[in-house]
Amino acid sequence: MQRRTMTAWLTALGARQVSAARAARNDDDGDYRIQQAFYGTEERHVDVTQRLRELARADQRFLLGNDTFGVDPDRGRVKVLRIVARSPSGRVRTFEYTEGSWVDGAQFGGWRRGDWGDDGSQGPGWGDRPGYQDGGDGEFRILRAHYGTEQRHVDVTDRLRELAARDARFRLGNDTFGVDPDRGRVKTLRIHARRSGGPARIFEYIEGSWVDGAQFSGWGGGRWEQDSGWRGGWNGEGRGGGSLRIVSAEYGSGRRQRQIGARLQGLVINGRLELTVSNSMAGGDPAPGQVKQLSIRYTVNGREQRRVVQEGERLSLP
Repeated sequence: MQRRTMTAWLTALGARQVSAARAARNDDDGDYRIQQAFYGTEERHVDVTQRLRELARADQRFLLGNDTFGVDPDRGRVKVLRIVARSPSGRVRTFEYTEGSWVDGAQFGGWRRGDWGDDGSQGPGWGDRPGYQDGGDGEFRILRAHYGTEQRHVDVTDRLRELAARDARFRLGNDTFGVDPDRGRVKTLRIHARRSGGPARIFEYIEGSWVDGAQFSGWGGGRWEQDSGWRGGWNGEGRGGGSLRIVSAEYGSGRRQRQIGARLQGLVINGRLELTVSNSMAGGDPAPGQVKQLSIRYTVNGREQRRVVQEGERLSLP
């Protein structure tokens, strides 16, 4: 009887171990395999590949801070975790995470198993940037992008598309989007994206960090479109705050018009647009000496509307 009970217990234990192993494989099916990881600044940094492996085995996602690796290689400066990884096709890419951001290992193969970084292949050093080829074959498609803080932020989806069309990689700063939605506070670029058929995810970049579009499909050339069915705001899908969208906007007189739709979208704060129609609003005077007006088309929760506002008047949407 005891032998039969022991046999049943061992069978159940084996089934649980197989199930756990399968679950681990499912959690570790990312496309990129880590080669090396560094933490610090360009001037002073340390190799943290082994410590990152330990963190990955403990949790798929963790908050990056000064005590994550138990070392501060460059005191008084904002530091970055730089992960060098290789895709199945052999392309080497660098993923960067700034202090205070979340590190999510879902996109890295073998993350929780920690069976990476020991394949004998040496990745590039901190300053050896792998080549970038048009960027556009990443697995995540961008839905929307916001810049600011949770309390005050703007939709920068269109402006991000313009930046992506010009360069695969850029440094994030206060002047990147031409607006400071929450003066005196550290701001973040939040990119909402999803895999094909999967849930939306948030990618965060803090002021001073590098934004690399390698992991986003269609990034190079700005060839990605917003998912019109996605209504998420700063905190994600279904949370609101992103319902106001500027479809188009023209400012001027007669044939002398300036297209400022993307500019006005960048001024939308927490789902609202409030400003005085003026030359400074448009970034210049398209028709000197003439009375001008703003003609704007916009949507609120998907419903399109149109307004015409004279120069000097106040515009408040929605």
